[in-house]
Amino acid sequence: MPNTPALEKRDWIAGLEKGLSVIEVFDDQHPRLTASQAGARCGLTRTAARRYLLTLAHLGYVGSDGKLFWLTPRILRLGHAYLESARLPRVVQPFLQRIAGGTQEIAYLGVLDGDDAVYIARSGAHRHMNTGYMLGSRIQAQLSTAGVAILAGMGEAASDAWLAARELRPFTPFTIASKEQLRNELQRFRRQGWALLEQQLELNARGIAVPLLDRNNTVQGAISITMPINQEKSEDAIQRVLPVLQEAARSLRPLI
Repeated sequence: MPNTPALEKRDWIAGLEKGLSVIEVFDDQHPRLTASQAGARCGLTRTAARRYLLTLAHLGYVGSDGKLFWLTPRILRLGHAYLESARLPRVVQPFLQRIAGGTQEIAYLGVLDGDDAVYIARSGAHRHMNTGYMLGSRIQAQLSTAGVAILAGMGEAASDAWLAARELRPFTPFTIASKEQLRNELQRFRRQGWALLEQQLELNARGIAVPLLDRNNTVQGAISITMPINQEKSEDAIQRVLPVLQEAARSLRPLI
């Protein structure tokens, strides 16, 4: 994945960083917060957090009843701007449609963002379907087939550094929660050039993914299919969908 460029101290805007950190404190476990709670979650005083929250409320990104604060739908403009302007999802989208047509499964483009794999494109006539992951869905990378395909594609040193900074925990009886076991799996995925995960986050769920490499052999993301296991054997699922994913990745390489 591309490295974040160095920033000169004179170009750093601390207020912008703090404002964004206030936005990021809200999640499914913390949908509504007081100024004190928001400040504690992002390292700001209550007074500073309140000023940022009131400013965001004035701009329409935050709602409030005078005590609690919450995000409003306007915040979706920020993510929507990326989905509409970023080049990678636009380039990959037609290939996802072809993958879906060739496999009768939903196909995704995922990228790595810190701890998570984030889905930034998916197949579908309108890209807004009631099944599978929504655009913008985030899943812990080690639980996502796209995530482990990216980690494997990054190379051993980079994936080891990523793994060393994370704590793993089980979500199902089949979740790989051992760093050593996950490291071995990443090495295997790296050697074979594709990844398979089953029942890591949800029971009866299988994912197959291939890393998306650019012309410089740098991993930019992963294209994947997620499907129910049902009665299909792993070997049959791989034989059915992997060649389609690999062909798409080969065709995309000179375009990204």
